[in-house]
Amino acid sequence: MDVESLLSKMEHLLAEARPVPLSASVMVNRHDFDELIGELRAGLPEELRQSRWIIKERDEVLAQAARESEQLIADARAERDRLVGQEEVVRAARREADRILEEARDAARTLRLEAEDYADGKLATFEITLHKTLKAVEKGRDRLRGRLATDELADVGEASNGLSQAVDEYGGPLRGGGQFYDHEA
Repeated sequence: MDVESLLSKMEHLLAEARPVPLSASVMVNRHDFDELIGELRAGLPEELRQSRWIIKERDEVLAQAARESEQLIADARAERDRLVGQEEVVRAARREADRILEEARDAARTLRLEAEDYADGKLATFEITLHKTLKAVEKGRDRLRGRLATDELADVGEASNGLSQAVDEYGGPLRGGGQFYDHEA
């Protein structure tokens, strides 16, 4: 017999039992009731084992699902932290790269300005030296012109004296093809 039919018999036995006067109790044949309970116990163990096994299996499945969900949540949090960390590392690296580039631009600008100042200073010094050299050359040329002019005048004076003497001595123009030279030409 299955459990359902035994429970139906027990309900039927209680329904047909005689009531106790002045109470809500009923009188049941003890022997009949004990037999039904014994049969019920004999029929219950297999079904109870099956239900216990099903409940145990369900609990294990739920526990496994809970463990897996906790692991998924932990993995998701770790991945989120890793991605946020990577993103922060990338942002920090970009900020550092921008800072380094700006420093390099500033250093290049400073170096260029210093190089321009240095070159300008050297060119100014060279310009001053060239002006002094040019003035010295001009003075030298002026002196040379002055000396040549003085020498020419002296030579002209000597030549005219010599010419007078030659004319006097020889009685005519110079022989031998003497020529006057223009030193400035």
